[in-house]
Amino acid sequence: LSGSLMSLYSEGELGRVPVRGCVQFSLRYHPAKKELQVHVLRCRELAEAKKQRSDPYIKTYLLPDKSNRSKRKTAVRKRSLDPVFNETLKYKLEKRDLQGRTLNLSVWHHDSLGRNLFLGEVEVALGTWDWANTRPEWFNLQPRMPIPSDGLASRGSLNLALKFIPAGSEGAGMPPTGELHIWVKDAQSLIPLQSGTVDAFVQCYVLPDDSKASRQKTRVVKRSLNPLFNHTMVYDGFQAKDLGEACAEFTLWHHEAFSKRQLGGIRLSLGTGSSYGLPVGWMDSTAEEQGVWKQLLQQPGHWVEALLPLRTN
Repeated sequence: LSGSLMSLYSEGELGRVPVRGCVQFSLRYHPAKKELQVHVLRCRELAEAKKQRSDPYIKTYLLPDKSNRSKRKTAVRKRSLDPVFNETLKYKLEKRDLQGRTLNLSVWHHDSLGRNLFLGEVEVALGTWDWANTRPEWFNLQPRMPIPSDGLASRGSLNLALKFIPAGSEGAGMPPTGELHIWVKDAQSLIPLQSGTVDAFVQCYVLPDDSKASRQKTRVVKRSLNPLFNHTMVYDGFQAKDLGEACAEFTLWHHEAFSKRQLGGIRLSLGTGSSYGLPVGWMDSTAEEQGVWKQLLQQPGHWVEALLPLRTN
């Protein structure tokens, strides 16, 4: 296990305690402060970690971020199976960035030797939470539910438009060859890999050409989970039949000082699994992605708009 996973799931755990009891907390989003407030009130009937006692504390993460930046803790309450915390754990973020986030709240027994024991957890999907409900609620503690290191199918959405202009369709022999116009508008509700934000850019290839000549990129938009690119790209030299064998691949990346990390991508094609008679792995468009590409071929000269999930596979 990585250090962050160890912290999330075991925190040095060397034994097991049967999970029982419940926890009471409330959720509130404070618009003026741009702050999620997790008010932890109390627990009831916790399991005994050792010798008829537990020294409980509560820890939270905003998944999928499992780093220390996402971790919050209450103080330890000594010798109590019904501890009262009455503490507020706070996260600074835009309300729209709560989409795709899950609050993981776990209860632990604190051991002076670092052998902390897991006493139960609760997970709340924040994208579907009723924010009008700010009352404290009771939640039954659950056994640990291991999560894949990155089990997300999507890390947000990409908003774009495409248009195919056939050769000579605009009169006077223009354009001289068919052109594929791409307008990368923005990305929405990105889920960062670790930190609270993303320095995002989008990269595009029209496969099977994966040369540098085929690669086009937007600018980097810093510190945003909803970056606005408003960038246009043009690829020429196409006939409609070529597009039937091609795939427009868009990948969204987090830019770092000396590297980049991919969040997800989109592949627009007919999804046939082959190109010019050869089997290829990149002709794997989803039904939704295939629908956009088919519409592009069926409506030359017209913009086809799409808001598509950035898939992680």
